[in-house]
Amino acid sequence: MYKVRVILDVEEDVIRTLVVDEHQTLEKLHIQIANAFGFDGNEMASFYTSDNGWNQGEEIPLFNMSETGVGLSMTTCILNEILPHQNDKLIYVYDFLEMWTFYVEVIEQSEEKISETKIILSIGDVPKEAPNKVFESDKIVDDFDSEFNDSFNDFDNIDDIDFDKY
Repeated sequence: MYKVRVILDVEEDVIRTLVVDEHQTLEKLHIQIANAFGFDGNEMASFYTSDNGWNQGEEIPLFNMSETGVGLSMTTCILNEILPHQNDKLIYVYDFLEMWTFYVEVIEQSEEKISETKIILSIGDVPKEAPNKVFESDKIVDDFDSEFNDSFNDFDNIDDIDFDKY
């Protein structure tokens, strides 16, 4: 049995602690987390491996997205294999249009067997709207554009170009 603390990344504290079977798939954990926060679990989602500093690592998508058919997915990943130790962490993103982001951490492990997942701690309410997210990659693209001053964007209207000239 694992006690898993899940924190929604919003301004006010919104926390759920779940008691789950450590032998279940990440797909089942995805549904349990979504339900614990009042979502139906029908949106696309991904887990990401994480270090102790909550730096995002490898993606574990809901479905296998690999062209070779041999890739990670929530259906093939078992919780205790992905998070074998207490204090191991994942980042969970639910609904890629809204980008609800959660921090998931194993806070306790035990040999106790459980038959169903339980919410043992519930703090705060989920806001009506997801917070706006700022992505570092946007800054990288802006830096790249300003550094290379692409002249392709120097015209205002494609109709102003005389294609017969070329």
